[in-house]
Amino acid sequence: MNRKTLVLPAVIGLLAPVLAACGGSDSGSDSGDAIVVGTTDRFTATKADPAPLDPAFAYDVGTWNILRQTVQTLMIMPKGDGEPVPEAAEKCGFTDSGNERYACTLRDGLKFANGEDVTAEDVKYSIDRAMALKADSGVFALLSTIDTVETQGDREVIFHLKTADATFPYKLSTPVAGIVNPDDYAKDKLRDGFDVDGSGPYTLRADVKNDAIDSVVFTKNPNYKGTLKVNNDKVEMRSFADADTMGTALDKGDIDVMTRTMSPEQINKLAGTTGGNVDLVELPGLEIRYLGFNTAAPAVKTKAVREAMAQVINRSELVTKVYGSQAEPLYSMVPASITGHSNSFFNTYGDPNTAKAKSALTGANISTPVKLTLHYTTDHYGPATKQEFEVLQKQLNDTGLFDVSIKGEPWETFRPAEQKGTYDVYGMGWFPDFPDADNYLAPFLDKDNTIGSPYANSQIRNTLIPESRRESDRLAAAASLTDIQDIVAKDVPVLPLWQGKQYVAARDDVTGTAYVLNSSSTLQLWELGRGVRG
Repeated sequence: MNRKTLVLPAVIGLLAPVLAACGGSDSGSDSGDAIVVGTTDRFTATKADPAPLDPAFAYDVGTWNILRQTVQTLMIMPKGDGEPVPEAAEKCGFTDSGNERYACTLRDGLKFANGEDVTAEDVKYSIDRAMALKADSGVFALLSTIDTVETQGDREVIFHLKTADATFPYKLSTPVAGIVNPDDYAKDKLRDGFDVDGSGPYTLRADVKNDAIDSVVFTKNPNYKGTLKVNNDKVEMRSFADADTMGTALDKGDIDVMTRTMSPEQINKLAGTTGGNVDLVELPGLEIRYLGFNTAAPAVKTKAVREAMAQVINRSELVTKVYGSQAEPLYSMVPASITGHSNSFFNTYGDPNTAKAKSALTGANISTPVKLTLHYTTDHYGPATKQEFEVLQKQLNDTGLFDVSIKGEPWETFRPAEQKGTYDVYGMGWFPDFPDADNYLAPFLDKDNTIGSPYANSQIRNTLIPESRRESDRLAAAASLTDIQDIVAKDVPVLPLWQGKQYVAARDDVTGTAYVLNSSSTLQLWELGRGVRG
């Protein structure tokens, strides 16, 4: 079979008919052989973060992709994207005109993997626990609009919200809202280690070496009751140190599927090679990359320094040199394909212009060159991150206005340091919790934001975010969302760089690859099967 690239459209709702001829998930078989999936995500328990897989703590795409296989949520994003649909719930919906009361009815006969019944009290316990623990990861902020959780009988759960929140159904689809068994998860402390118990489509067994997961085996949960069709009996996910090692494992047949994160070189090679038995699938993606600022740090406290950086960074050159056609320049924290997107940074700064940057610094009495260190993680966003920061360093230094050095750290030390405000300037990525503009703005700008930013704009927090959340029609929220993006471009607490596509490489007897990642980079292992692709 020729090695080919299957390019999937980004238009929501059009995936299924386009890929039917390529062997969708329905063509898979329930083989007893484990389908082996490779990833460069690393899962480590440290003294600082001993509970990486507790739903009340986990808040990165890798750990969430483990939880989504095992811990069930009331709502779930549907196959092919779109608005969330009931999962552990039989039905959910707002019961008032103001989007402040949200009620769910659990499926009849819902059980945890150990056979115990799942009740409305378990849902309340799980949500209340996550909000009360207020883990350092900041994931609890996704539940910040909840005032109280009420139960009526064994199957009815009612959420009373502090303010209107049209995005609440999306938030109930995220792992922080996952339903856990009180017998396994203490009310007042996180669950250390790598054990996970829930009512999702799989149970989990982790092979742990030196406080890190080497591999995870997901076994089909016989007690699962939900909307998902599980097309396999077992999936093994192996964690690799880097993309090259993962690619070698695919070539040797040690793994069947290669997911995030492949290098640009690997993607180009797979796309341009014919023959063999590996297919490259290009999928729509909503990943973004950005620079974050500790706006309280002396080096970048003055807005003019951040403005000058926004004025001279050349996104087009950055993307061309590092990622090619695999990414696109981004001029807002909200990706171009999301309702409410505005090119606010381009509207504010236009094309890169050193003279304008110099004028901003001079006007603020900032001496040049401004000495800065850009920090990045060496092992979380893929092997091209170092090259990306080398390009940024050169762009800034070539203006003569900056004296920039760069420094890389492994994720397990980088992330805690970033949250504590150790870095003045740092590079981060964002995989959305759910595909809505709110989720590209509130997590960075609201109270208890995920990056621990000291930046606080009262208009954004007290007026614009609440305004946007009152609108069930997200197009009607565009005015408030645009105002937020314009303020961000003016104040530059964060600096968007690019948005990317995503790719999966798989051996050609594996089916369901068209749906194994949704646009939010959610891993959907239940879609995989074995068979013959057309």
